[in-house]
Amino acid sequence: MTAKYRLQREVEKIKTELLLLSGKVERAIDQAIKALENRDRELARTIIERDEEIDTAEVDLEEACLKILALHQPVASDLRFMVAVLKINSDLERIGDLAASIAERAIFQIDHGCIEIPFPYREMAGKAQWMVRSALDAFVTLSPSLAQKVRDADDEVDAIHREMYFKILAKVKENPDRAEALINLIGLSRALERMADQATNIAEDVIYLVEGEIVRHHHGQPPRS
Repeated sequence: MTAKYRLQREVEKIKTELLLLSGKVERAIDQAIKALENRDRELARTIIERDEEIDTAEVDLEEACLKILALHQPVASDLRFMVAVLKINSDLERIGDLAASIAERAIFQIDHGCIEIPFPYREMAGKAQWMVRSALDAFVTLSPSLAQKVRDADDEVDAIHREMYFKILAKVKENPDRAEALINLIGLSRALERMADQATNIAEDVIYLVEGEIVRHHHGQPPRS
């Protein structure tokens, strides 16, 4: 068995593990939103407990990547792949943390008497979920054009977050007795906004993987052809 073949076999295993982790994270996002919408305390608690599984998977995958780097010393596209996987792995773990944060805020809302959420969180959550899913699809299909669409969508989520922030502040002034529950919603919106940011990071890692170009500091601009 040649060294190149062994490396490619290890790379495929890494890709499979990353996709398994992404499945866990996407499921956590979906369930966190359902827990919030349905005021489901038990589902929210389950998401929080399962976050440890995501953390463990992230550490295991990172160790596997570092082992490959040490033993095989990949170069060129293989090295870019390993660097991208390390970054995406970290981004997925953070997204998992944000899903757990949404679950915690769902429990807070239940405990403090659910109030009407004064901003389109379903639209915001839907966009964030689409961004995460599409960023991962871009990785699987090595599609920089899909990755760029994810980057472009980040501005829409940012705009909803800014609008929501001022709406909630106005609600706090109108309902000072509900201030704590309302301020908790700012954290909810912030978690969704950060989730979109992490999806954008994944999209930028995909562009780096395919194009070999770092676009992290050129937000909203397509990669050079």
